[in-house]
Amino acid sequence: MKINVERGAFLKALSHAQSVVERRNTIPILSNVMIEAAKGQLKLTATDLDIEIIESLPADVLRNGSATAPAHMLYDIVRKMPDGSQVQAELLTSEGGRLAISAGSVRFELACLPREDFPQMTAGALPHRFRIAADDLKRLIDKTRFAISTEETRFYLNGIFVHATKDKQPVLRAVATDGHRLARYELDLPDGAADIPGVIIPRKTVGELRRLLDDAEGAIEVSLSDTKIQFGFNGLELTSKLIDGTFPDYQRVIPAANDKSLMLDSGDFSNAVDRVSTISADKTRAVKLHIAEDKVTLSVVNPESGTATEEVGATYTASAIEIGFNARYLLDITGQVEGKEIHFLLSDAGSPTVIEDKDDKRALYVLMPMRV
Repeated sequence: MKINVERGAFLKALSHAQSVVERRNTIPILSNVMIEAAKGQLKLTATDLDIEIIESLPADVLRNGSATAPAHMLYDIVRKMPDGSQVQAELLTSEGGRLAISAGSVRFELACLPREDFPQMTAGALPHRFRIAADDLKRLIDKTRFAISTEETRFYLNGIFVHATKDKQPVLRAVATDGHRLARYELDLPDGAADIPGVIIPRKTVGELRRLLDDAEGAIEVSLSDTKIQFGFNGLELTSKLIDGTFPDYQRVIPAANDKSLMLDSGDFSNAVDRVSTISADKTRAVKLHIAEDKVTLSVVNPESGTATEEVGATYTASAIEIGFNARYLLDITGQVEGKEIHFLLSDAGSPTVIEDKDDKRALYVLMPMRV
């Protein structure tokens, strides 16, 4: 194998590949990226056995072939090559499988592992296919992923649940919850998505996909089965296993009878929560809201640090109520509200609260209160 490739394009593709590769691997070959050269194309493949990324880019292929090289090391080497340079990569078979990387007077040689050992994560049949705009997929992720659980024992909550609803007006819906808060976001149902199975996309896959989407434009090709999902765009394919579990019936935890309506300026409220939570204890991060007619008083009491209070204006006409929330959870939700106003629907101090973005009815959040 011998190729010449533009450094910037090579670096970008390597950054995508090395991101999937775990820093610590008990299986040495999983630390490597597979490099294949043929027909004027350079193809990079990396996997951790749960996620696989394949990216193709144009290259001057002087000799067809393939090799595997340490992903993070190769990325660092190319990153430190001069801007605008042409990188040459050549497999030196005569020296027991070493990859020579050079640009101008800079030259490295990396030890390779046998390409036959590199695992193939065959996607298999992916019968369901649809297209979704890159910006829509970004929003679907951004509006929900903060609520993904990190508790490994409840593995079925360690991702975003995506499914097509069967309502009168079907939508593509994404839901994430960790038991303390729930985030739901809806999009118009894309053509071809009506019969997709409900799938749970793992947290790591969500993170990798979101990073890749920063460079994506236009439509994303989504293909899936009951066990795998694949996203294709810009000469790149990201394939992932799905979480093998049953997502809970989230509709049951979304209260429908909360009758106390509170309207707040989203920015003012978010800033107030951020300020008063400065002295809160790290473990609880509890902030108490005293909600009365047309105002909300936020307060935090920390026996070790002191107290903090702030008052913000509101639109509220129901009976007064005191309720406590985790300040970080409140900030996570207000951070996703794009409109000027945020709408709370409350019941009592011990029941879940519904939070809505006044300007985006596709987003809905549910937050469990805390005792304060």
